[in-house]
Amino acid sequence: MSVLSGRFFVNFPSAKQYFSQFKHMEDPLEMERSLQLRKHARRVMGAINTVVENLNDSEKVSSVLALVGKAHALKHKVEPIYFKKLTGVMLEVIAEEYPNDFTPEAHGAWTKMKTLIYTHVTAAYKEVGWAQYPTATL
Repeated sequence: MSVLSGRFFVNFPSAKQYFSQFKHMEDPLEMERSLQLRKHARRVMGAINTVVENLNDSEKVSSVLALVGKAHALKHKVEPIYFKKLTGVMLEVIAEEYPNDFTPEAHGAWTKMKTLIYTHVTAAYKEVGWAQYPTATL
């Protein structure tokens, strides 16, 4: 989790603007030690785990991702592109951490998962009438 969070914020420092607790941090190791960041990373991975465990239940998948999307659109005002960026970094980290297990088939499955997450989350943004905020520099 901390590798994923660290890599994400190093690759996309503009994403830190959404996290008041550590947006001032520049050192990836300091970010990795942040309890707030670790807590958020656990929540992200928990949501992904719930989606994976319920792939055969499309209503549950839609429900979980709709909640995530709506919260990030309405409460946190996060640009939806960050979901695509985060899941891309997630694939990079999984491939690096588990090179022997990340077969072409596994890569294909995770790529489908990335698309599933982004599609459902952005649908939730549209559903709540997402008003485009100034685009953050990616």
